[in-house]
Amino acid sequence: MTDATPSRQIAESLRSEINSGQLPPGGRLPTVRDLAERFGVSRNTATKAIALLKTEGLITARTGSGAYVREPHPIRRLGPDRYARHRWQNTTVTAHADDRPSSEAIEQQGGQTQEVNLSEADQAVADALGIEVGAPVYERARVMTRDGIPTHTMTSYYRRDDVQDTPITDPRPGIAGQGGGFAVLASRGLDPHEITEDIAARMPTTEEALLLELPAGEPVVEVRRTTRTADGRPIEYARGIHAASRFVWSFTYPIPD
Repeated sequence: MTDATPSRQIAESLRSEINSGQLPPGGRLPTVRDLAERFGVSRNTATKAIALLKTEGLITARTGSGAYVREPHPIRRLGPDRYARHRWQNTTVTAHADDRPSSEAIEQQGGQTQEVNLSEADQAVADALGIEVGAPVYERARVMTRDGIPTHTMTSYYRRDDVQDTPITDPRPGIAGQGGGFAVLASRGLDPHEITEDIAARMPTTEEALLLELPAGEPVVEVRRTTRTADGRPIEYARGIHAASRFVWSFTYPIPD
């Protein structure tokens, strides 16, 4: 700590107080003036210390009010079971106090906004669905919430003929029909059988940070999903943007030979 700059020393001291609970979630940090007096530094140095903690995502700033310790969100564990057929009608989700499997489970009510458009397939959508670039596809964009808090976005793409005049093209908020998109596809003889997911972390765009109400410094996890029938026909391509602090991915599978 002796080699650190004064602003980093202040940030480390405050970080320690946050981690120990001395500064609890939702608690207000000392003002810049108070920090400057406490550590014997300039206000500019104290401001830099606050900025460091904000960049790390430990605190949030409220205009005209000050800086506060960020309150943690319950963490949802995601694995292959979320696609199980018996879950297609479920609008409640199970989250946990932290990222440990043994942590206390919390039931939360899920919700979503929705926007549906007939658009043209870009290169990624065309490759995933096995169609030509520019071919008509239904684009179904949602913002998912848990107890009113945005957690992730999901935009799904379907071949026009596969979902024309089905609940998937209904723009009203909520899941598609009685059982969601997978149930609708199954009712059309396009039973979801196999899923490929590519998962990668990155920093959010400005639009994504605003949409998900992310604090400065928090990354997102992007999930790209392709769903196929038993005979390998692609029936859905989806892109999801998840707030990194609100999810953990968990998979159990046999080790390949």
